[in-house]
Amino acid sequence: MRIRKAQERLPTNIGWLNSKHTYSFGHHYDPKWTGSGALLVINDDTVAPGAGFGTHPHRDMEIISVVLDGKLTHQDSEGNVGHLLPGMVQRMSAGTGIRHSEYNGSDTDTVHFLQIWIAPHTQGLAPSYQEANVPEQKGKVILAGVGGLLAINQNAELAQYRLDGGDEVSFKAQSRRKRYLHVIDGAIRGGDLTLSAGDGLELSAGEEKAFVAEDGTRFLAFDVPA
Repeated sequence: MRIRKAQERLPTNIGWLNSKHTYSFGHHYDPKWTGSGALLVINDDTVAPGAGFGTHPHRDMEIISVVLDGKLTHQDSEGNVGHLLPGMVQRMSAGTGIRHSEYNGSDTDTVHFLQIWIAPHTQGLAPSYQEANVPEQKGKVILAGVGGLLAINQNAELAQYRLDGGDEVSFKAQSRRKRYLHVIDGAIRGGDLTLSAGDGLELSAGEEKAFVAEDGTRFLAFDVPA
């Protein structure tokens, strides 16, 4: 079991962008945190009004964006245009190659979103794009994976949990799998361990952990190949 506290994430602050990286990213390298199996990136990004990431290329990666606050605008070389608001989730499969831009769609408010990269099961797939509204229901909603709001080219699941105070949840990593939890709001407690906003926990094969939630808790739970 590995714990990634919010303040231990790798920071990038370049004025228009304030980002915290769970794993090694860009010029940041942490040999202890290069990914959790097929899960390679969780970037917690806040982008200033009117700013953003200019057009740049990707290939052979499943890229998922979860919008928390503000408006995120997406454009890509396949002709897809998205205007994503809080409660929306987007998946771009880069496949054989795609160019895209992401920027703050507001001139007055910041945009806050999580960008997630998961390695695909097969390289050289055709690029594709999806977006969906996430229902604001209590409990578990599968954002990406089998039975989820979005498809994904990997034997993986990304779920969002919304819990009330006292709700109990338990997670176990199966053989040759990794589980990773990332807290967005509130907190979950298990024994003497508390995970609050920005904190994460990785479970490897055979490891299991139970938690009790505080009121107003929301977190992401990943299940990916090791």
